[in-house]
Amino acid sequence: MNALKKLFGGDTRQFGMIFALVALILFFQWMTDGRTLTPGNVINLFNGNSYILILAIGMVLVIIAGHIDLSVGSVAAFVGVTVALAIRDWGIPWYLGILLGLGLGILIGAWQGFWTAYVGIPAFIVTLAGMLLFRGFNQFVGKSNTIPVPSDFQYIGSGYLPEVGPNTGYNNLTLLIGIFAVAFVVWGEIRSRNTAKALGAEVPETWVMVTKLVLISAAILYATYLFATGRPGTSFPIPGLILAVLVLIYGFISSKTVVGRHVYAVGGNRHAAELSGVQSKKVNFLVMMNMSVLAGLAGMIFVARSTASGPFDGVGWELDAIAAVFIGGAAVTGGVGTVIGSIVGGLVMAVLNNGLQLLGIGADLTQIIKGLVLLIAVAFDVYNKSQGKKSIIGLMMRGFQRGQGGGPSNPLQPDETTSTKETISREA
Repeated sequence: MNALKKLFGGDTRQFGMIFALVALILFFQWMTDGRTLTPGNVINLFNGNSYILILAIGMVLVIIAGHIDLSVGSVAAFVGVTVALAIRDWGIPWYLGILLGLGLGILIGAWQGFWTAYVGIPAFIVTLAGMLLFRGFNQFVGKSNTIPVPSDFQYIGSGYLPEVGPNTGYNNLTLLIGIFAVAFVVWGEIRSRNTAKALGAEVPETWVMVTKLVLISAAILYATYLFATGRPGTSFPIPGLILAVLVLIYGFISSKTVVGRHVYAVGGNRHAAELSGVQSKKVNFLVMMNMSVLAGLAGMIFVARSTASGPFDGVGWELDAIAAVFIGGAAVTGGVGTVIGSIVGGLVMAVLNNGLQLLGIGADLTQIIKGLVLLIAVAFDVYNKSQGKKSIIGLMMRGFQRGQGGGPSNPLQPDETTSTKETISREA
């Protein structure tokens, strides 16, 4: 037990959600006779859930800021149908269609951000109106028809990394990405350790670092193997690549920039943040606009994968994104949450969905199980906080960020164990 405590940062429970994800994967691997961890199933899992995970990235920032966005499914559907129509009827190239969709997301986000930030209407009401408004626009513009998109556009939703270089029996680009990911993790851990040493902080024993790196690297390489050995013509999916880039960008913004710290500060205590010079209206405007941009991107990826836009696209997406964020450790009251945590929460729901489908469980029972998982996950974390314990998921994410170089040397890193007032006063 002492060895586990050293390995996982002093509290083995801090990695509870990752353990839950691994346990789910192993359980379904056993129950489905090995069908869960096959290349084809893993690739389909990422392709089929990438748009929800992209929504979760934007939603976690909205929730950290103390809001909720109910319109993301309708916004995604409206952007998707508009882009499909523009490509078909106006004859614009697919890449201009993507730019059009992102621009439309900016306009919609600015509209909702204005009412929320500057008029003062609660985001719940603004986005509830937006859910009805843009669902109606989706059906009005598309006339409730199915609108196909060209094969070039479909690539962003169902494409794969191409085959390059010598014939190794694997997808070489996928292998390179996996090797780069391992190198990045190792570099981040060593850099964090060296920084801690330079500051005179206590560092884990060498065997702890080596063991942790071996476990993480093994998981990355195994996933790389699965993606690189799929059926001919498949490899690491393009939606997964887009998701990975977004995770890196938004993970950096939320944890390493002034804008990210202001989002945490506003969500933790808006009035205290304003007294410290934080422009809360600007922060609220930006998080709402950013959410709509990512919703537009998610809608285009879904339409590209489906090969056509339909009148029922986006239905229920907001609930899946919100569930992913709360399972990933965000607080209902705001001020707490991480991008990585939301991705883990989204993967838990994705694996649960996928495993139940492989077992032939009906949609009714699947919804019941998902609801119970969401309730139990959040209740368990709330219980620990009410007992004066640190949030398990919050600790997990803080430990992960430290492993990537955002450790104790960064006193402005917001987390659940640092009050908003302390965070703002340090920044000021």
